[in-house]
Amino acid sequence: MKKFGISAALFGFLFSGAAPAFAAYPAHQAYQATNAQGQVVYLPGNSVPATNGTVIVQNGAAAANPTRITGALPRVGSTATAAGRQYYQPADYDRLADSGLYIGVSAGYSASVMGSISADYKNEKDAFFVPGAFKDADFDTDTVIPLQLSVGASINNDIRIDFSYLRYSGLEYPGRVESSNGAGGYVETTVDGGSITANATMLNVYYNIDTFTGYIAGGMLRPYVGAGVGISLNTISDYVVYDNTFYSEKEPDQAAAGQLTGISDIYAYHNGGTEEQFAFMLEGGVTTDLNGGLKLDFFVRYANLGKVKTSGSIIVSQTEWLGTGGNVTDAAGNIIWEEPAPYDSVFHYTNWYESGRIGMVDVGARLRLQF
Repeated sequence: MKKFGISAALFGFLFSGAAPAFAAYPAHQAYQATNAQGQVVYLPGNSVPATNGTVIVQNGAAAANPTRITGALPRVGSTATAAGRQYYQPADYDRLADSGLYIGVSAGYSASVMGSISADYKNEKDAFFVPGAFKDADFDTDTVIPLQLSVGASINNDIRIDFSYLRYSGLEYPGRVESSNGAGGYVETTVDGGSITANATMLNVYYNIDTFTGYIAGGMLRPYVGAGVGISLNTISDYVVYDNTFYSEKEPDQAAAGQLTGISDIYAYHNGGTEEQFAFMLEGGVTTDLNGGLKLDFFVRYANLGKVKTSGSIIVSQTEWLGTGGNVTDAAGNIIWEEPAPYDSVFHYTNWYESGRIGMVDVGARLRLQF
């Protein structure tokens, strides 16, 4: 009896200590229930019958048995839900993500060609004898289609780097230029030749800015910006400037026989040249996905290619007119006071350059294949 009394007292002490524990650390009411014996029961699952037949309820009404969700999930941005949740397909969400190595090829159109050419020798003594661009003259342009090849890699989902080869052609020395007449004015001269090409090699960095702007057109377009620096080899071919002005040196009837009275038909043969110049570009555009590892960039690009410059060698050929001293007459007996010399005068000038800077604004598209 004593042993039973001691056991009962110990049980009562322990049980009486449990009540304050429940009060000190109460469970949320939605997650507790009471069985037939008045005990609080905590179960993580759905409603199940207790061993004594009493249904223990958790979180209100019994929930339906869970089922596996199968089939296609809603697309990104869809308001459709499954099992009360919004789902995203990673393939769609990252469909424009950049990754791995790539090669690219682009073609464009130079919507604006900036730059002009002029005579660096304009302040040299007797420079007016050499026909050339004494006034800045804008380049002539046909259809300029810049072509670019790129090899690069994506550093992460936001940054990619590539090396590119960029070629421009379809530029020319202007067809007409203003040349000095030696009296403070200018005469218009004509030009033949002088085609210009530029071959630039650049290191470019591109950054996707959708973090700030978001995707465009419902996720179809991803905006980016880029910049590049490199070296451009700018070449101008040989050209001829022709000045058909007659320059009088002395009144013919006052000149002695054989004395120079004038100059006409002046041709200046300018030797072309190649310059190695610092070049840079700035670009902005959007990227879209074509599947199969192909991406298409639509871009607007400004390219500064530096200076194009001749070799500085100019050969001038001109016709000289000489006085006759009144000793020459025509078929009608009229006196001819001057006549062209039986030779051409030829002069060679060195280190007399013509040069100008080249800049472009291009619009175009680049196709990239990612590996």
